[in-house]
Amino acid sequence: MNQAPSQTARPRPYRLAELGLLILAIAVATSAYALVGLGVEGTIPANVYGYAGWLAALGLILHVVVWIKAKYADPVLVPIAVLLNGLGLAMIYRVDLGRKEYLGSAMTQLVWMTLGVGLAIAVIFVVRDHRWLRRYTFVSGFAALVFLLLPLVPGLGKTINGARIWIGVGPLSFQPGEIAKILLAIFFAGYLVSYKDQLVAAGPKILGIRFPRLRDFGPIVIAWVASVGILVFEKDLGTSLLFFGLFVAMLYVATAKVSWIILGLGFFSAGAVAATFLFSHVGQRVSGWLNALSPEEYNKTPGGSYQLVQGLFGMSNGGLIGTGFGEGRPNMVPYAESDFIYASFGEEIGLAGLFVLLLCYLFIFQRGIRTAQQLRDGFGILLATGLSFTIALQVFVVVGGVTRLIPLTGLTTPFLAQGGSSLIANWMIIALLLRISDNARRPVEEFHTGVLKVTEDPEPGKNTAPAAVGTGAAVGPAASANAVDEDDPTTNLRRTDDEAATTNLPPARGQDSDNTNPTDSRPSGGER
Repeated sequence: MNQAPSQTARPRPYRLAELGLLILAIAVATSAYALVGLGVEGTIPANVYGYAGWLAALGLILHVVVWIKAKYADPVLVPIAVLLNGLGLAMIYRVDLGRKEYLGSAMTQLVWMTLGVGLAIAVIFVVRDHRWLRRYTFVSGFAALVFLLLPLVPGLGKTINGARIWIGVGPLSFQPGEIAKILLAIFFAGYLVSYKDQLVAAGPKILGIRFPRLRDFGPIVIAWVASVGILVFEKDLGTSLLFFGLFVAMLYVATAKVSWIILGLGFFSAGAVAATFLFSHVGQRVSGWLNALSPEEYNKTPGGSYQLVQGLFGMSNGGLIGTGFGEGRPNMVPYAESDFIYASFGEEIGLAGLFVLLLCYLFIFQRGIRTAQQLRDGFGILLATGLSFTIALQVFVVVGGVTRLIPLTGLTTPFLAQGGSSLIANWMIIALLLRISDNARRPVEEFHTGVLKVTEDPEPGKNTAPAAVGTGAAVGPAASANAVDEDDPTTNLRRTDDEAATTNLPPARGQDSDNTNPTDSRPSGGER
């Protein structure tokens, strides 16, 4: 005998598990901060209690907000983000102590973390349903374009280390491309959901692989031209690779066609080879990658391989378990607190510690993909996948560059590296993943807006029409189904189990225009 939907096991919020993991993350991060002081100065830093309290306050406030506003959200994301951010603060403090003049970069980064957590809380409050973002598909695309072009505005854009990807307002500088990657993920998700039918249309078959029609090449060509434009005008190889890779990955998820991956790799390879010969800054990075250990390349200034080789020497010195916090010399590597913070960790916590850091990023990616698998709306699937892939690709590009697997790109390691704009953007990504995962796991009976209720049946066997909450009008089952605005999650009406029993119909699932699995009986997520 089948159980009624109302009698099935409810998903567990796991908020206490999140709290336990969060306390562990704060303890590990605080211990790393204290060990840095012991290793460098022989004493625990005087501000360790204030640091621990500030870090704990940020983590616990976010935990409480998630418990109240998104209690079914994934319980692993917040502790991992706090752990990575805390370890990054400890390493930035370590690099500061290795300089002649203490710069206080760790405290500045803690302020940026505070702003990032604050914006994450704002996202959780404002975005009550991820499908609401689909309304702003093209607005997001236009806003992303504006953010990408801001560094090119005379008087506003700033060139740092050869790349023009910063804007400066007084003493402050910000990298708008970090916010643009979130907006582009929203735009790509909305666009691909709307036009995926054209992109999966049959085309010519080459070597056993079905390729799209020539007329459907437009989106990937436009994305490729845009990424090349970033490379040419802003001289930023990392951002160019990140945006184009994000689009190709989401295109593959939307269409499930391997041909798009092949085409994307082909376009990128052609663009990279051409850029190597046409643009000197790209050629310098490729030369420094291929000939890193040659004396000519090592001593070349600027654009040589000194930074890369010093990072490799530092990781080699760390060995398997590292020298210990405060016992290495990471400050010998240029930009050890930002671009090469992964190499700094490699020297002091060793190969084993680096694997743990990579495992933390793998957990974030895995939880994001798992959330996408639990969703039943195409927009949410693509958005969760895109946001998760953004972090994963950025980590691969950074770690690949530092370990000489690929040329250096100038991107920063998410949560670890010094940089306010990157930290803020990644905390907003965590907030969006929290909201999406809450909507994916939330039971249908806990949605409060637009739910149809049924009046009491005064006599057994006599049906009464359900009344729509907040409308004052009675509607029948057919009318309620037709009243759904599938593209507007705020008006997405659901039949309750009582209504289903009254009308002799099975309980309705959450209706969505992007339902890709009509046989799935799981309720769709989305807090109204």
